[in-house]
Amino acid sequence: MDSLSQERHVLRKNPSREKCQQVIRRILMTETLERGKNEHFKSATDFLGYFESLYPASPSLTKQIQRAVKAMDLPKDEDGFFIINKTKEQINQEEEIARLLSVANAKGKSLKEMTPVFISMEEAYAPGIMKLISQSVSFKDKYEVMVQTHEGILFYTDNEEQLRYVLDSVMPDNNDN
Repeated sequence: MDSLSQERHVLRKNPSREKCQQVIRRILMTETLERGKNEHFKSATDFLGYFESLYPASPSLTKQIQRAVKAMDLPKDEDGFFIINKTKEQINQEEEIARLLSVANAKGKSLKEMTPVFISMEEAYAPGIMKLISQSVSFKDKYEVMVQTHEGILFYTDNEEQLRYVLDSVMPDNNDN
């Protein structure tokens, strides 16, 4: 076989399944980086144009691409497009989180507009005090966030005056507020 016929033979040879997977992964990563998400590739046939520009079209090339896509076991979004940057497990976890957030009527709220209020105390008492405060009618609607810290309890409120009034009414020493 002369070098020209060897070269033609190499050009005609289909890529390995692993090579197809690498190329598909690169295509999907580029698509995701450029557009934010994949908006073009739903099935193995969507990759054919790219591969056919490099290799002669043939049923064996199509089968090799199909095998590569199947082996990659890529998850799909709600519109049926492949997702390259998440596993099926991540997708399932995110769907479960979204479902539970929906059931809980969760809403995001910025702390930027809120005022932090901190009460200092011995750390061992914070959990019990937080439980009582969370059950108290007096504290209802006075804070948005209550978090135990190393040295006490931190509140975030959009009504600092009312929160401080209720805290002052139950605190033994009002001088350090």
